[in-house]
Amino acid sequence: MKNSEISNAGYLKENFHYFHLKDTAGQERDFHFHEFDKLVLLISGSVDYTVENMTYALEPWDVLLVKHHTIHKALIDVSVPYERVIIYLDRRFFERAMPGARLMDCFDSADRHGNYLLKPDEIQRDELAHALEAYESVAQDERFGAQTMRETMIIQLLIHISRMGASPVTESVHCDEKIRQALSYINENFRLPLTVDELAERAYLSRFHFMRTFKNATGTTVYSYIRQKRLMCAARLIREGIPASKAAVDSGFADYSTFHKAFKDTFGISPGALKK
Repeated sequence: MKNSEISNAGYLKENFHYFHLKDTAGQERDFHFHEFDKLVLLISGSVDYTVENMTYALEPWDVLLVKHHTIHKALIDVSVPYERVIIYLDRRFFERAMPGARLMDCFDSADRHGNYLLKPDEIQRDELAHALEAYESVAQDERFGAQTMRETMIIQLLIHISRMGASPVTESVHCDEKIRQALSYINENFRLPLTVDELAERAYLSRFHFMRTFKNATGTTVYSYIRQKRLMCAARLIREGIPASKAAVDSGFADYSTFHKAFKDTFGISPGALKK
């Protein structure tokens, strides 16, 4: 995959999937997104995690909340073991399981404020460690009710995380300020016919310097980033029952055939198939 591409890393066929991994893997993959929400908890290692336009130098027990459709990538120092817990979450299941509990609001808040990092204090770290230990003690249990116990424990973990406040932006967060402003403008106006020249002018940079700086900061081209935002918006509208042709227009696509091809290339299915 070229660095300019952003991929859909797939769908979740379970209510959740829990990983506890320890290895010396390198870069996670090129920038990608998921159809599900993703929780990342660092146990040990050295990793910079880029989520949208923010890069976090993670420390042990830092938690990242990566909402579905959020573009992200991990860059790992392979000289030290990288241990982490990663949980994929189908928010529809948890919203049905605990109606009114708003367990997934923490992901929405992180995305809304553009700050995806939680830094638990000592008491919160102990609570997280206990919750993970409790889950892993029954992870392989196949007796009656074991799956329900595991689901309950993930709900308890989400409650602990929802009680944490977002961490203030500190020296562990890196972002080019001009690119951050450009990304904010794109996120608010991607439905409009944006051009590189317009965005470069807003950033007070030459076209060439803006394109190079944007790609260095985000790992993708300006065009690919805007297109991905439009596609994710269109997919959401189609799920809500909007006809594909109207969803394409409302998301900023001027040509339906271009939209149809880009949609199928990205999501692996046609807009009509998603609607069904």
